[in-house]
Amino acid sequence: MVGGRVEYYTARPSWLKRHRSLNDNIFSANDSDPSSPLIVSRDRHPISRANISPSALKVLYRLKEAGYQAFLVGGAVRDLLLGLNPKDFDIATNAHPDQVKQLFRNCRLIGRRFHLAHVRYGYEIIEVATFRAAHTTIDEDNSVDEGGHRVLDDHGRILRDNLYGSIEEDVWRRDFTANALYYNIEDFSVWDYVGGFADAQNRIMRLIGDPETRYREDPVRMLRAVRFAAKLDFTIHPDTEAPIHKLARMLDAVPPARLFDEVNKLFLSGTALGAFDLLVKYGLLEHLFPDLAAALLEAPDGPAARLVRLGLAGTDERVRADKSVTPTFLFAVLMWPAIQRAYKNSARVEGDEISALADACEQVTYRQAARVAVPKRFTLPLRELIAMQPRFDKREGRRALRLLEHPRFRAAYDFLLLRAAAGEADAELAQWWTDIQELPPEEKITLVEQPRGEHKTGDDEAAPARTGTGTGRRRRRRRRPAVKTTS
Repeated sequence: MVGGRVEYYTARPSWLKRHRSLNDNIFSANDSDPSSPLIVSRDRHPISRANISPSALKVLYRLKEAGYQAFLVGGAVRDLLLGLNPKDFDIATNAHPDQVKQLFRNCRLIGRRFHLAHVRYGYEIIEVATFRAAHTTIDEDNSVDEGGHRVLDDHGRILRDNLYGSIEEDVWRRDFTANALYYNIEDFSVWDYVGGFADAQNRIMRLIGDPETRYREDPVRMLRAVRFAAKLDFTIHPDTEAPIHKLARMLDAVPPARLFDEVNKLFLSGTALGAFDLLVKYGLLEHLFPDLAAALLEAPDGPAARLVRLGLAGTDERVRADKSVTPTFLFAVLMWPAIQRAYKNSARVEGDEISALADACEQVTYRQAARVAVPKRFTLPLRELIAMQPRFDKREGRRALRLLEHPRFRAAYDFLLLRAAAGEADAELAQWWTDIQELPPEEKITLVEQPRGEHKTGDDEAAPARTGTGTGRRRRRRRRPAVKTTS
């Protein structure tokens, strides 16, 4: 809003199309009619229905048979062109949400303003969206009740945007050219309005429209550019990357809860390390993790920096191996350098390391929540994981055995291994905790009761020490005298 007045975005898609300098080399379809798509016939692309979800095909065919346009859209088309397996299959149509609901009994409408249809088949959900428009008149049948069409704040960020339109208008609402491809179920062709087919083949990530305007509309597009570039091994087009340094500060105004979702997508998709490097390159990291950026600036080659890179690389390996990953461990890795920095700068009392480390963790977690809102279901176990690190130094007595039984032991132990690999923790300490987990219960007790410096495990394990006094011989149990019975 400007001076209490709502500002509306009323530019037609045709205006964007006329400004060809904003999208050079993308009008390969028909220079005389920019609104006409480049139609790539089935024999000129590798997309096969065998690689499309059967559930998505059911939705596409039923919409087509009912007389509606039906297209597979977005990342699914892009991934199929690249020979990848899409995670989701989204559909765009000219059918309104209520019309989609009438066709599918297993359909549920979501969204308070712009309705989307979710068609469920077991655990799989196919999202069906009606073509959207940048500016159209109000249609009461579309479940739109605003007086404005496209509402922006004084920074150019979209506040409301929810009117239906045609495919020619819908394409200009998408962010990157490679994500603006439409697979037509009617003849199995690919429709391309913005040069996305060539950009996907050349692995170029390019924004549709003027990059600065599009980033101001939604600053999260900067993070999406980084994520797609890292995930797909794309090169960000020079025009698309040019405004990022200038506009990175706009991420500070994005709701922290939304940034939590984007951070998870960045770092839990199997390309965390590449995404991290791009965040640093474009000056975005300091707007997501300011304490981490400050700690890395102080010691760019220190153990904490190595820990972050090793932790992200390990996360990528787990994702590629189809193993479970959790935001708890991820955020422990990303916040550890800042926690260590706060811990070193704190006024702590010797012997109270656990409490001081917990306080440092609390401070960093609180400050981080102002940028990326990590839910408590992740921060609470994160604090336990961090607070357990000093306890690994205490290997004597039954307290060490109790640590093995802690519900967070495995995650804390994995973090200890990560610290040892980064050169921050003692490698012998990490090996000791590795070995003790494999011992029988009796040998575990013997090991923790040995004096410090005599710990041995594995093949070097000494014979269990005898307890008691004297020679150590086993005392013979006296037999009770037989009781005489009288007849």
